[in-house]
Amino acid sequence: VQLQASGGGLVQTGGSLRLSCAASGFTFDDYAIGWFRQAPGKEREGVSCLSGSDRTTYYTDSVRGRFTISHDNVKNTVYLQMNSLKPEDTAVYYCAAVLYDSNWLESLCSFPTLFGSWGQGTQVTVSS
Repeated sequence: VQLQASGGGLVQTGGSLRLSCAASGFTFDDYAIGWFRQAPGKEREGVSCLSGSDRTTYYTDSVRGRFTISHDNVKNTVYLQMNSLKPEDTAVYYCAAVLYDSNWLESLCSFPTLFGSWGQGTQVTVSS
């Protein structure tokens, strides 16, 4: 399993960014892909997850309605579209993958330690 995250940067409050996670080396339908973030001095938290089998999604409360996770079948890339960004969204963002069947995506996304494969982080900084 290989994951490569990209797309971070510096943006003003209210702006948008799109993160990309290029995936290879595994059958997407058998996995869940998650986006996680870690701010300085804080624990890594689940932001959003996508089930490869049925394309169900989960968002943590703080980003629901502002962020959208999606998958491009042709490019085998998972995107995190982030709109209406706030300074509290500032963090290093990571994508990760784990074998997954169904029906517990919300719980899975709450435990980053369950994800065995990680891409490198990409820094997102939102200025006020």
